[in-house]
Amino acid sequence: MSTLQYSSVGASKRINLIPTLVLFVGAAYCILPVLWILIASTKSKSELFNTAAYLPSFNGGLWENLTGLFAYRDGIFLRWAGNSVIYAVGGGLLSTVIAASAGYALAKYSFRGSKLTFRLIVAGVLLPSIMLAIPQYLLLAQFGLTNSYFSVLLPLVVSPFAIYLCKIYAESSVPDEIMEAARIDGGSEFRIFVSVGLRMMTPALVTVFLLQFIGIWNNFLLPFIMLSDDKLYPLTLGLYGMLRVSGGQAALYSLVITGALVSIIPVVALFLSLQRYWRIDMLSGGVKS
Repeated sequence: MSTLQYSSVGASKRINLIPTLVLFVGAAYCILPVLWILIASTKSKSELFNTAAYLPSFNGGLWENLTGLFAYRDGIFLRWAGNSVIYAVGGGLLSTVIAASAGYALAKYSFRGSKLTFRLIVAGVLLPSIMLAIPQYLLLAQFGLTNSYFSVLLPLVVSPFAIYLCKIYAESSVPDEIMEAARIDGGSEFRIFVSVGLRMMTPALVTVFLLQFIGIWNNFLLPFIMLSDDKLYPLTLGLYGMLRVSGGQAALYSLVITGALVSIIPVVALFLSLQRYWRIDMLSGGVKS
């Protein structure tokens, strides 16, 4: 009997080891590229291809790369960084406001066409953004809005997944009884939404903003299609342009790697500052619903 127990315990340990190994491989897959960028950014242009990839340099290469990056083309990297902030923060805030309003309305009010509207939104979640990029470009070109900030911001302010997430969360977190009590006290529907709904939906709104911010910050395809003036480029497109014109120059390779490292810092800072609002269980619940 004891032998059977020991064998079952051993089998259980082996079974539990498999998910751990899978998670370890996944973590390494995500961490190793960032670690390589961190190490490579410490190397000067002469060291980048002549030293071991896993050994950092302490000869001032990082400072040299940062100085060269911010001096490149009269500091255009800072212009790209500012553009990324405008796109990511502006688009994230507008998208969050629209998603909160639409999700709250679909969750708490019943009106003609509400179910059809929600089904269309769910269908929109399944559409890849690459399918919409060219039609969006042609539509904005009709209004003369291409090659402008609006050409990047407008297609991003409506996110079907963000609306879906807010709708699911509003259904579970905003009780109808509280809304009825607010109506009895004389509150208008808009005031109930602002004073009651938004406060109870705060974790969902922070999650939506984080998802939208990261998605827009890392977006490459839409700016690539919409923009032709490099002064309007975000960081993703600007660094790509540097890499494309490098012509095999190690100096520009070092600057691009350092620029990629600098571009990660705002995302990390945003996660650290908003981590107390981060709700992974809420996001997973919204996906499963």
